Amino acid sequence: MSDAAAARPALLLHVVALTAIAMVAFAANSLLCRLALQHGGIDPASFGSIRLASGAITLALVVRFRAQPSALGRTSWLPAVMLFAYVAFFSFAYLSLSAGTGALILFGAVQLTMLGAGLGGGERFGVLAWFGFVLAAAGLVYLVSPGVAAPPLLGAVLMAVAGVAWGVYSLRGRGVADPLAATARNFLRAVPMAFALSLVFATRAHADARAIALAVASGALTSGLGYVVWYAALGRLSALRAATVQLSVPLLAAFGGVLFLSEAITPRLALASVAILGGIALVLSQKSRNAARRA
Repeated sequence: MSDAAAARPALLLHVVALTAIAMVAFAANSLLCRLALQHGGIDPASFGSIRLASGAITLALVVRFRAQPSALGRTSWLPAVMLFAYVAFFSFAYLSLSAGTGALILFGAVQLTMLGAGLGGGERFGVLAWFGFVLAAAGLVYLVSPGVAAPPLLGAVLMAVAGVAWGVYSLRGRGVADPLAATARNFLRAVPMAFALSLVFATRAHADARAIALAVASGALTSGLGYVVWYAALGRLSALRAATVQLSVPLLAAFGGVLFLSEAITPRLALASVAILGGIALVLSQKSRNAARRA
């Protein structure tokens, strides 16, 4: 057996481990935010500011001391604005949403935004992909539609806006020469916006030590280092595989909410999860088949 063949299982295990850590980190963002806000330990504007600032510091240090030199091309403020919008709306949405419901709305809005952009850009969907797209959209509508088990409308709308902002941010990041350095720059640019929002809500500002620690953990660990780990894995994943593994994030957040926040997985959330995640999986599987035919 050649050295390359012998090293392949170890490399695969390494990529799987990195991917799993990144998905847990992304799901943990919902748990940390909900934990911090749940009993009024901090206001959402302060949480967002601390999250972005600690993330910016962490990413700046990683980029500064890594071996690879930065390779930034033309810069734009739009990704930073979208990052700020995502963090701000995300934080305010979790005043009222459970961790699992919030993550599902966020993820559904992100994916539908990106798929919609693909359609607008001329990408063709087959019958199966169209069915999956409609199923995912219907699942999202069902989740937030009025009813006894429906999540608070304001929280759902705020989280959907956060998802659209993150979808636009992700689309703008495609093809960036150095995604880690670009992310660090966008975090740094988003910090003044977050501080400005905190000033607007200064009369409501409050934070205890526990909530501040959770916000720092969300920024430095599950956001900052989470992106470092994700980009390390991303180099070994195809775009379709990268999109597919992210289907696990809402599920991880939902189960984390059950374990750490005593939240319930309602029949509505379970059914909406099947529709949204199943629909997106159908779209991705159709795209995978199309890519295989073209290869």
